[in-house]
Order: sequence, then C-alpha cells, then structure tokens
Amino acid sequence: MNLIRVEHATGVVFYRSPLLHAAGVPHAFSTRLGGVSAGAFATLNFGNLAGSDAPDSPENLRENFVRLQAAIGAPGLPRASVKQVHGRGVELLERELEGEYGETLAAELRDRFSGQTAADGIVSLVPGVLLAIRTADCVPILLAGADGRAVAAVHAGWRGVVGDIVGRAVRVLGEAGVDPARVLAAIGPCISAAHFEVGEEVADAFVMAKLPEALQRREEWPKPHIDLQAAVRRQLERAGVSQIDGHALCTVRDADDFFSHRRDEGRTGRMIGLIAPRAAAPL
Repeated sequence: MNLIRVEHATGVVFYRSPLLHAAGVPHAFSTRLGGVSAGAFATLNFGNLAGSDAPDSPENLRENFVRLQAAIGAPGLPRASVKQVHGRGVELLERELEGEYGETLAAELRDRFSGQTAADGIVSLVPGVLLAIRTADCVPILLAGADGRAVAAVHAGWRGVVGDIVGRAVRVLGEAGVDPARVLAAIGPCISAAHFEVGEEVADAFVMAKLPEALQRREEWPKPHIDLQAAVRRQLERAGVSQIDGHALCTVRDADDFFSHRRDEGRTGRMIGLIAPRAAAPL
C-alpha cells in the first residue's frame, strides 16, 4: 500500500503508513508544511546542516516538534536520536531493570540517544519514547513488529543501502524476539530514481551489493540513476519482510511538500521520521 497524506487541523501535514497505523503504532513521516520556521527552512523544519552559518533557531525546532507530536497523538513524549553518519550502525534502546526504569531511561536518552552516538538506525522496545531520524533526500524507513511492541527507525543514504542497514535493523529486531515474517515496514519519502543521478563508482557499488534492479540507465541520461526505494524494498524482502508500505513521492520533484538537499544545494531543512512502540493496554 502507499503512504497516506494526513492534513491535521493545526496545519501540520505528514504521511502515515496504513500498516503501522493499523498496528496502533504512533508514527509519522513529516513534510515541510505546518511549522514555524522561515526562509530556506520554511516551515516544518527539524534540523540544520552541520556548520551552517545561518541555522534555524532551537526555539523553532522545539515548536515544530511540539506541533508534529501533537498531530500524531504523541504529545510530550521524549525522543531518541543518533548522530547520523551514512553508515550501517544500528543501536538498541532497551528497557532497564524494574525499579531503575525511570531514572536509567532518562540517563540513557541523555548520554547516548541525544544525537551523540554515531549510527543510522535505532531499535526500541521501550514504550513512551519516540525514535527520530532526519532526512532530506535519503530514505527513512520505519519498522514495527505486528503487535507494535518493538519498533525501529532507519536512515539510509546510498552508502547505508549498499551496506544493507535495513537488513541489519530487521536482524536486531529478530534478536529482540520479532520474527521477520511479522515485521511491518514503511518506506518514507525520498529522492526518486528520475532525480538521483550517480557516478559509475556508485552504480558499481549497487551491482556489487546484488541490487541491479535499483540501477537504471536511459539513452537521454548521461549518467546512471539509482532507485533507492526499490533497493530498500528488495533488501526488506531478502530479510524476510513481506508487508511493506511505499510511495510514489519524490523529495526533489515535490518541492512544495519536501526539503531536498540535492535540489536546494544543501541550504534547506530536514524532515523527520518518528515512531514509538505501541502503548501497553491498561490493566
């Protein structure tokens, strides 16, 4: 199935996965619509280019999170994020021992999951915490077990795709007790093949990774192009995942809805992918 565009009454616009929504998992793929940021970051921005000489303000970023989290029914939840490095590292956020949960979770989020740990994926079994990954052309992937108790958020640039980071995230979920056949996956908005021109060395890397279906060549194109969504879908299928939501969107083409690092030559904002485990049923 394709992602569903949701326009909240507050003006926030995001995309929802039918599979994840049916599982009761709070989640969203954001757009650039409905926030308070201005200029190149207008309006629902969630990040800055490292070393930017004109960054968006922390106050704007905080308000944008408040608005999006309220729109998806997850107001006030803390977030876990990593320092995205275009690699294949996946970190696990675990439930701590009974009696230490509240204090140690806060310390874990502060010390490891506030953007300082180098990785591009997070797996979590901890309810009440949103996993967050930022993108602006790369592929955001959200995963959940069918019961919604274990989830993952993955950022996959072309290097991460070649490194099979999404397959690694599925394996970490498996180590946490989730059968890959029961994993639900949603591939979020990203650059499309029509706009992702690459050099021959990148094309060769996809062939070496046994992803030839992602490589596209046309007579009118001077260089090869890569379909990142097709590559990620193939890797999910190889990992045993068959329930996958996708889209026909393009972050470069659909300029009214999305930021794009390639289209805007780096001076742009960031979208966010958010997901949290399903809340336990009340006793």
